[in-house]
Amino acid sequence: MIGLIDCNNFYVSCERAFQPRLEGIPVGVLSNNDGCVIARSNELKALGVEMGTPAFELKPLLRQRRIELLSSNYELYGDMSSRVQQVLEEYSAGVEPYSIDEMFVRFDGFAPEQMHAHAQELFTKVRRFTHIPVSVGIAPTRTLAKLANRAAKKLPIYGGVCVLRPGTDECEGLLQQVSLGDVWGVGRRLVERLGLLGMQTAWDLAQAEPKQIRQRFSVTLERTCLELKGVPCIEMNDPGEARQRIMTSRSFGRLTDNRQEIHQAIRQYAQRSAEKLRSQDSVARAVYVFLKTNRHRPDLPQYSPSAIVELPQPTDDSRDILHAASQAFDSIFRPHYRFMKAGVMLIDLVDANRQQLSLLDTAESRANRERNDHLMATMDALNQRMGRGTVTFGRPSPGAAWHLRCANRTPRWTTRWDELPEVR
Repeated sequence: MIGLIDCNNFYVSCERAFQPRLEGIPVGVLSNNDGCVIARSNELKALGVEMGTPAFELKPLLRQRRIELLSSNYELYGDMSSRVQQVLEEYSAGVEPYSIDEMFVRFDGFAPEQMHAHAQELFTKVRRFTHIPVSVGIAPTRTLAKLANRAAKKLPIYGGVCVLRPGTDECEGLLQQVSLGDVWGVGRRLVERLGLLGMQTAWDLAQAEPKQIRQRFSVTLERTCLELKGVPCIEMNDPGEARQRIMTSRSFGRLTDNRQEIHQAIRQYAQRSAEKLRSQDSVARAVYVFLKTNRHRPDLPQYSPSAIVELPQPTDDSRDILHAASQAFDSIFRPHYRFMKAGVMLIDLVDANRQQLSLLDTAESRANRERNDHLMATMDALNQRMGRGTVTFGRPSPGAAWHLRCANRTPRWTTRWDELPEVR
């Protein structure tokens, strides 16, 4: 059996964990630059505020003090996600993160009759140790676990915990209530094509012949069909698998044509990309840099260039990557264009432990490489211990245009050393 643990209204729940005054208040969390709503409390949903609602449309409610809007605080959310994962790892056979607020949990070795009691224990312990409310769905397959989690969250009868067993009346009844569009991996176009065959619900797809589904559609939908029958055939990617490219990009707080400010942004993004690169023990062969103007502003001249600079040799050294990113920036920047976004991507990545060394490698070059590796490791250790950005190559100007707007961001609250009080 496998479970899906979903943190309810995760961003809002993280904020409430440290600000109990927000309980019961309609709360929304805004996107980068405080643009639109990306997370809503149940109270805000009840007011009819949709996901993606622009923040400026909610100003009347803000003036009336009927709602509270907060800037996104991803450092806090990432830390709280790690805390939830730590609790799950302590009380399960293994955890596979699916997103920042969803995790698959293995229940190998648990007897079927113990499953619901253990799921209830997980439900309680995550809330007690992290203050984050969750929904727990358990089933033999990941697709069914997704549906079980949805039932646990939406149907009060389950009280936040649902265990589905294929072949039972409960499972059949639930599948008959779920439309195809709510099945994991079934998109709008597939719903339309399946509808032409008379399929409307998850139960209809579960009763279909898998081989015919494969012939008419794809092997992916065949696997979904089998999963709905209770046959496991979808595995998650290894969470430790190295990424093939690394990107860091942001929209600016305001449009700018200031060369120095944009160059600072490129340098910051390059350094952050290099940190990500080292964290997965990879090296890059090239650096890609891009700039973008706002295509929704036809009154302004448009220019969205990009450039790739090949590195002399594969590297994870921030200084080499910074130099290449600056070269790319110099080649594409043009004055009098007001840019809204920039980004740096490290491409053509290889395993640092398997890179091909030069035949001309000397003892001196190897010693230099070891010193450089030690310098980067020391920087990363200091930044991890003291906070990101403690040690950098160059210091960005405060108030630069590329800084994100975050007028209502709460403190990060958490560190590696403090702990949340236990909920009694």
